[in-house]
Amino acid sequence: MDDPHALLPLPDPRTGISEGISTSYDDTLAQAGQIADAYTRQNRFQHYQQTRPVNTLRRQAADLRLFATYLAEAGVHRDGEALFTDPAAWRWMTAGVVEGFLRWQARKGYAIATINGRLATVKTYCREAHAAQVITAENMTAITSVRGYSHKDGRNLDRQRARTRVGAKKAATVLLTRLQAAQLKRQSETREGPRDALLMCLLLDHGLRCGEIAGLMAAHIHLADGTLSFYREKVDKEQQHTLTAETLLAAAQYLPTIPPDGPLFPGYRGRPMTKRAINLRVGVLGKRLGITALSPHDCRHYWVTSAVRGGTDVNALQHAGGWSSPTMPLLYADKSGIANKDVKLG
Repeated sequence: MDDPHALLPLPDPRTGISEGISTSYDDTLAQAGQIADAYTRQNRFQHYQQTRPVNTLRRQAADLRLFATYLAEAGVHRDGEALFTDPAAWRWMTAGVVEGFLRWQARKGYAIATINGRLATVKTYCREAHAAQVITAENMTAITSVRGYSHKDGRNLDRQRARTRVGAKKAATVLLTRLQAAQLKRQSETREGPRDALLMCLLLDHGLRCGEIAGLMAAHIHLADGTLSFYREKVDKEQQHTLTAETLLAAAQYLPTIPPDGPLFPGYRGRPMTKRAINLRVGVLGKRLGITALSPHDCRHYWVTSAVRGGTDVNALQHAGGWSSPTMPLLYADKSGIANKDVKLG
């Protein structure tokens, strides 16, 4: 049988292309590559957003709507939704425009942390638009150089402007005493009392986030072995806590009052209580004790502070609180006590 390879034409040593073989395959591949590249650029934002948590995307969308408001005041029309979904909406973006957004927010009275967070959002989408070849490398380098306010800069700025916060978010954490925490966990014997007692125990003794509370089902509490199983969406972790004595007692009193196959804290028409409803309820319970504007986040601060004062190892606290680094629990801890209490001189 003849060698089939002998039938193939030999390549031209000068070009590497075999005589009689068309280069249309190379042309087709080049065209396919161009189409694929264009598709990737067009869908750059979508690909980025697929890897981000829902809460992050919700915040970024709100940041970009405000950015669109700033642009409109400057005489530039950009739709907030387009800024969130379409790289083309970022065409002609410059460092001067981004810097102006920073100053505009300061004049409006937004908190320093909020201003810096929104700057981070704008720079993130500029970076993705640059990857989509909408923003030039020169402009992107300049945009990257725009810096937010440092702690010192922010403090000096706040001293010079009349209004330093916009919105309902509190400027400072409510610091609870041990007595106040104990009172919050011992609710009155009303119809809502057992529910409120368990709610406050989970916040003050276990440091659960508001969203984690909202996602709890009755079946997540196991009275037989005194544990709670739950999901931490923020860090994508399933966790189990051993219930404190007070939490276990509150759960034993409350669970018989609700359906065993439903949400742990039923709200309107049996649906789970929303985060907003939980926030409002905690505020009401705090107000009864003379505590103004108490929030679930304040309770998480108290839990961290209590754990640190009790000598809890930072790594253990990081794991129990569902953080991705040990920096966060230390930032949460109340440092208003004696600063050199634990310093030992030789």
